[in-house]
Amino acid sequence: MVLYPLSIHINDGKSRYGGMDDGSGGLRDIVGYANKPPVVCWPRGAKVAVNLVLNYEEGGENCLLHGDGESEKLLSEIVGAGALVGQRHANMETLYDYGSRAGFWRLYDLLLRKNVPCTVFAVGMALERNPTAAKAMVEAGWEVASHGYRWWDYQNTEEEVEREHIKRSVQIHKDMLGIRPVGIYQGKPNVHTRRLVVEEGGFLYDSDSYADDLPYWTTEYGGQPHLIIPYTLSENDMKFAIPNGFSNADEFSKHLIHTLDYLIEEGRRGSPKMMSVGLHCRLVGRPGRAKGLEDFIDYAKSFGDDVWICRRDEIAKHWYQNHYPENLMSSL
Repeated sequence: MVLYPLSIHINDGKSRYGGMDDGSGGLRDIVGYANKPPVVCWPRGAKVAVNLVLNYEEGGENCLLHGDGESEKLLSEIVGAGALVGQRHANMETLYDYGSRAGFWRLYDLLLRKNVPCTVFAVGMALERNPTAAKAMVEAGWEVASHGYRWWDYQNTEEEVEREHIKRSVQIHKDMLGIRPVGIYQGKPNVHTRRLVVEEGGFLYDSDSYADDLPYWTTEYGGQPHLIIPYTLSENDMKFAIPNGFSNADEFSKHLIHTLDYLIEEGRRGSPKMMSVGLHCRLVGRPGRAKGLEDFIDYAKSFGDDVWICRRDEIAKHWYQNHYPENLMSSL
């Protein structure tokens, strides 16, 4: 029999812990809104705010041609691929190229035909490589948020490098789109990323959280309220590229429809929420999968005013106007 020694940790019993005070990085809040979420009144009395998020990453992934030491390994048709150290991965490169060459334009056409907006999480290096796509995003009236400069794992990236990448991505947005991003989703952050985002000073929100079905505030960085709009890895086409994920468009659309149904019922009972849907050009941009997305969009639109299909910056502005935490500091 293995006997484990009795241990006591400084954070035992706490529901809010970590954060800047102890130098550990981001604060963890296990309780959140609990059973008393804010009273949310989405525009036109909607029961759910739905935000379609198109991740534009192709051309910003790991590749020797980008100065990296290994090839990309994540989120492609080659499930379980490993990085090739010091080598190019020909198949991986063309799988990513499909997203920017074909998948983006299929989704662009779909969203325009359905007359629904979206938010683009755009990797700076990828955006810079495709001015035609960047121009199309602007002309479509989409929000383009920052997805960092590189589609990297920033877990062990030096702070000065990550700070420079955040600023560089902002400048690329200004140069390519004529406007800076007001939202950021680094995607693979570390516990200090949010502090660097707040220090940059120009973002209304970040989405490097999966902690809730509603936006929430933090004041741990200098006391000024900073908005977090949680994202999702569940209602996300990335599950086409992982073991035991979605195997076809019907599974994808069915999961999205079931999620929306449940949230609408919660909203009708007086607790409206938001629903993010994560999309990738190289994944759901394939025609068979795009049909599943089309089915979901048609279903969501069938609810009329009960479903507000919107941009992420519209959610942010609604939250600033209706839920700004005037008394948050005094409660901490």
